[in-house]
Amino acid sequence: MFDTTYDVIIVGAGHAGCEAAASSANLGSKTLLVTMNLQTTGQMSCNPAMGGIAKGQIVREIDALGGYSGIITDRTAIQYKMLNQSKGPAMWSPRAQSDRSLFSLEWRSMLEQTPNLDFYQEMIVDLIIEQDQIKGVVTALGLKIYSKSVVLTNGTFLNGLIHIGEKNFGGGRAGEKASTGLTAALEKVGFRSGRMKTGTPPRVDGRSLDYSKMKEQPGDVNPSKFSYSDLTKPLTRQLSCHITHTNMDVHDILRSGFDRSPMFNGAIQSKGPRYCPSIEDKIDRFSDKSQHQIFVEPEGWNTVEVYVNGFSTSLPDDIQFKALKLVAGFENVKFFRPGYAIEYDYFPPTQLFHSLETKNIQNLFFAGQINGTTGYEEAAAQGLMAGINAHLKVHDKPPFVLGREEAYMGVLIDDLILKGTEEPYRMFTSRAEYRTLLRQDNADERLTPKAFSLGLLGGDRLKKVEHKQKKKEGLIGFLKSTSYELNTANTILSEKKAETVNQTDKIYKLLSRPSITRKDLLCFDSVASYLCDFEIDDTVFEQAEIQIKYAGYIEKEKRNADKLKRLEGISIPRGFNFDVLASLSHEAKEKLNKIRPDTIAQASRISGINPSDISVLLVSMGR
Repeated sequence: MFDTTYDVIIVGAGHAGCEAAASSANLGSKTLLVTMNLQTTGQMSCNPAMGGIAKGQIVREIDALGGYSGIITDRTAIQYKMLNQSKGPAMWSPRAQSDRSLFSLEWRSMLEQTPNLDFYQEMIVDLIIEQDQIKGVVTALGLKIYSKSVVLTNGTFLNGLIHIGEKNFGGGRAGEKASTGLTAALEKVGFRSGRMKTGTPPRVDGRSLDYSKMKEQPGDVNPSKFSYSDLTKPLTRQLSCHITHTNMDVHDILRSGFDRSPMFNGAIQSKGPRYCPSIEDKIDRFSDKSQHQIFVEPEGWNTVEVYVNGFSTSLPDDIQFKALKLVAGFENVKFFRPGYAIEYDYFPPTQLFHSLETKNIQNLFFAGQINGTTGYEEAAAQGLMAGINAHLKVHDKPPFVLGREEAYMGVLIDDLILKGTEEPYRMFTSRAEYRTLLRQDNADERLTPKAFSLGLLGGDRLKKVEHKQKKKEGLIGFLKSTSYELNTANTILSEKKAETVNQTDKIYKLLSRPSITRKDLLCFDSVASYLCDFEIDDTVFEQAEIQIKYAGYIEKEKRNADKLKRLEGISIPRGFNFDVLASLSHEAKEKLNKIRPDTIAQASRISGINPSDISVLLVSMGR
């Protein structure tokens, strides 16, 4: 098995590792996936859900590029919801509750059916490096496995330390040992490392809960799905989640354990996720709040285990139990396991190129929480890109890099490389300046042609996208050229308490009004007939509606994106010495030499680089 050299070795089989293995193998690289426990392939370490605000867009993008996360999620979902529908379409974000056990099993099944992919179970403790180039990995048993490239996706396992109150012990996840050796090996060759912290809530027995005291949260009446492919179908039945709240009595019990909390007694020094704080952090930082939401989420179809979302904690287990019993519906709660915090090593991502290849060592790639991110979706996106670029690198092809105007994945990686992070990075729609272009509904249009060019998706998926686009453009053309019936239009407007019209006009203009929706257009016989004759489904109709209503915003963002592209086209030579540019500020020289951007546009997005510095760079690059 190890007589020949692999093209790509993936270390770790979490969300990043699984996507990296799938993409490199599907592109034709001989790939090896090495993990400490094959039984936990694709494990959902924290909440049993995929998607959410901005994260749902990322899952759609992964699917549009030929990744598996969307398909796995659809096949194992127990509930589907489209979030933020009261806001504009740039904010709509799909989210699915998953069956935790099925999710992991489905990932392993998909990977085992992937050609060019081998598996091996053991800990990787060292790297084989020669002349600043990766040559392979070394296992805990001393086995050397050679490879042309390596992708590290170690998650929270690097020197992982689990905290429950005053107790702490090594571990990368509950019930699993930490990974040791790699951090020291990387530091030895010049990498900078740091520590981060994350946490997880208790898991409880659903049979001990009183759901009548909670508010039911059902899924969408007409659920959609994540994958654009025909390999999955929307759910026909769903499980409900529930909402309850903490109260002041709960908070008082929690405070009584602060003196034994690693968050407050100095045992934990590293930073945790700002936007997913522990319950003790919430009641400390927001002491004026009398309650906090608790989301009660089932773990699967055939289990009574429940995930207590919103109650992440590292307090002593007795405090966790006493406090949770005072939450409405949890009076008779039984624990499956307490919540805990975990500290782990990460490597500041400014040490990477946009391809996710490290700057220190050629053909070595980092993806996932090793880069300081939090969340399955952010990890999976990086894994997909690292797997693609590892394959391209060993086959002497240029890297595949997505721009900020092309994908949330582009925003994610650009932020990490140019800004770095000192706390777990989470994606939000507000991080994307072109979010009207980067909607969840059009990820296939944006990215599937690129996946086809790479060889990750076949012509059938591309034809499906092109067919959808043709239908959408035809429908928009029809609405622009067809006039509405005056009486019918005024009836619709009157019902919406909107200003009526005195003369007929194109249906396109009527739909442009904020109060008018595509469903209102079904009152026009001409529209109903067109939809029927050309077999226009609601997905296409919805996209046409978005395109019409937000035409001005979309056009403005496209113009801004085009301006950015002009700067992206001006390259900065690798190894350029910024110290020779006397007109650059001292801060600019320091940051440019540290981050080493590839283009002028990347340089402009580095914190501390001002317009005058960019002018100096433009002159020095011959512009």
